[in-house]
Amino acid sequence: MDRSISFVNPVIQYVLFFFSFLFWVFSFLIIGVGVYAKVEKATDTVRDKFLIDPAVVLIVAGVVVFFITFCGCIGALRQNICLLKAFTLSLGLVFLTQLVIAVVGFVYSDQARETLGTFMKKAVVHYRDDLDLQNLMDYMQKEFKCCGWNSYTDWSWNLYFNCTENPSLERCAVPYSCCTADPEETVINTMCGFSAQTLNFLQASKSIYAIGCADRAVLWMESHLLLVGAAALALALPQIAGIVLSQILISQIQDEISSAF
Repeated sequence: MDRSISFVNPVIQYVLFFFSFLFWVFSFLIIGVGVYAKVEKATDTVRDKFLIDPAVVLIVAGVVVFFITFCGCIGALRQNICLLKAFTLSLGLVFLTQLVIAVVGFVYSDQARETLGTFMKKAVVHYRDDLDLQNLMDYMQKEFKCCGWNSYTDWSWNLYFNCTENPSLERCAVPYSCCTADPEETVINTMCGFSAQTLNFLQASKSIYAIGCADRAVLWMESHLLLVGAAALALALPQIAGIVLSQILISQIQDEISSAF
């Protein structure tokens, strides 16, 4: 056998290497953001009210991506079968986990909506207690043109917006992000949602987005099925490509080892 002949395709080897290296660098960014958020919110009491700390989720996700892509980088560069197999197995498990979560979420959509609703209720309750949470809620309500989770009256869950025995100036109000946009206004009217909860649905609809974000999210997904499908495909394709390239490279390395004997 001619020793100068290599069974390993360098294109496949280095495509897998750069693919893994790109996501390896990205993992540092995820971990950095997670650590920064964790340090900044180290004394945050609002975080403890939620089941999962988003900062911890980012750190764990970053570490998982780091481990997988490290195996892919070094395995491809050094033609190490053990690392490539670890890369393939880990990436396959991540892909299957995402697939199971998607299927379970679809089959048990009512339970998933209820779980998300519980999270949103806590977000409404602690709206004034955390600036990041407040900005997130405002962004969501403005983008989806909605108010609250089920309806605008959900803001009665919040201490400041509650209508009963509340001395706050925001009594019976909703956040300004619930208000319908007025193109003639150059300055945001942060008091536009005052007393909105005292109005019925038709009256409130004249000045605020009275529909809840749950219904708006469903409508948005139904009207953007192509976009949702494209996003799912964009998430799945790199993982499938990584698994396929890794398996091809493993096979080529094994062929080369066999040819040496």
